[in-house]
Amino acid sequence: MARKKTAKKTAKKTSARKPKKKAAKAPSRRRKEVVRIGFVGVGDQGSYHLDVALGMKGVEVPALCDVNDAFLYRAKRWVEGSGRPEPRLYTDYKALCGEEDLDLVVCATSWKYHTPVLLEAMRNGKNAVSEVPIVQTVEEGWALVETFEKTKKWGTMGFKPVHSALSNMIRLGIFGDIVHCEAGYVHDLRLVKFDPEREPWRLQHSVDQNGCLYPDHPTCRIMPLMNVNHGDRFDYLVSMSSKAVMLNEYARQMFGPGHPYATKKMKQGDYNCTLLRTVNGGMYTLNFDTNTPHPRGFFRMQGTKGVIFSPSGMESQIYIDGVSPESHRWEPSAPYLKKYEHPVIKGYKPPRRKTIRGHAGGGRKTPLYWHRLVEALRAGRVSDFDVYDSVTSSVITPLTEKSVAGGTKPVKFPDFTRGKWKKRRPLIESVS
Repeated sequence: MARKKTAKKTAKKTSARKPKKKAAKAPSRRRKEVVRIGFVGVGDQGSYHLDVALGMKGVEVPALCDVNDAFLYRAKRWVEGSGRPEPRLYTDYKALCGEEDLDLVVCATSWKYHTPVLLEAMRNGKNAVSEVPIVQTVEEGWALVETFEKTKKWGTMGFKPVHSALSNMIRLGIFGDIVHCEAGYVHDLRLVKFDPEREPWRLQHSVDQNGCLYPDHPTCRIMPLMNVNHGDRFDYLVSMSSKAVMLNEYARQMFGPGHPYATKKMKQGDYNCTLLRTVNGGMYTLNFDTNTPHPRGFFRMQGTKGVIFSPSGMESQIYIDGVSPESHRWEPSAPYLKKYEHPVIKGYKPPRRKTIRGHAGGGRKTPLYWHRLVEALRAGRVSDFDVYDSVTSSVITPLTEKSVAGGTKPVKFPDFTRGKWKKRRPLIESVS
């Protein structure tokens, strides 16, 4: 009884003081020092991402998933060889997403599983990143956006760089207003399409589809330069494809005239060109060619004050009006790119214990996008390329298919931001 009375008196006395009401403090967000990542798909591309993650401090890999036992057990050996605990193995991505306690799920499967894996992860309380393209249909794009808005867990293309010397030069006004960009996925993949050990699913897309089937590699570099979804947005596109002859010809040359693909009808034109127009009048020329013999593609960016042109494998050239030493003559861009190196890149020197294994491996530095992805997870924020940006880049494929099928008719571009693009901060100014 005495204890109750004392408590009552104390409470009464405290209330009589009427202390000033203090403003509520915002809840502090504790930084994660260890992030837990699960991998779905550890074959050609997935093994590369896995090995990058294994070379980073504070990254754990508790779970792996693949339908190919050889890939799965190779990945298991790599995880254990890095000094980490034995990972749990799955052949069903739904089980991994539902049962594991993870900060991130990485998807590097064939294209048709990208959206399903991301959605499964997000619905089970996990962030996710995928290899490109992350959607195959407009409906899948909206499903990712709506699931993100409902769950607050994101599914994005986390493996794409945003910061560059060019983005810094745009931020500083060197090129003026960007009016046109041209790039593309121009990459001879005939051997890859006919290689059953690498990406046997890729050839079937050329049989079934006709449009720009792989827009993301160039587009997610172009979008930040043109402020797409961040002050501007794609309004509509038109797309045209050439005839399809090269895959049949390749099959005849490599395997003989009796090979099934020597005469099989291919829907995908050997060359596809897409023109995209933004609401604010910018233009983007997107090229797609994986069937003809050629070196890699090129990049061109035109602003109101200057232009840069970069053929793959050759020295890029630049011209800045009133700055370049000779009027209307190219000069090497290297001095400019060094002078205006982006602050995020300038201070980035990540060490590696060994050469990175897997697809496109061989480097001895952790890629900047992986570093920033892990830092985003530790800070509790979305990766540089968010859900709206990611689906905007990938949804180009079904829109181009519709345009090609309709005789190159214009196709309206969906606004996945629902109008928020007008006030979203430009990615190239987001230095963090």
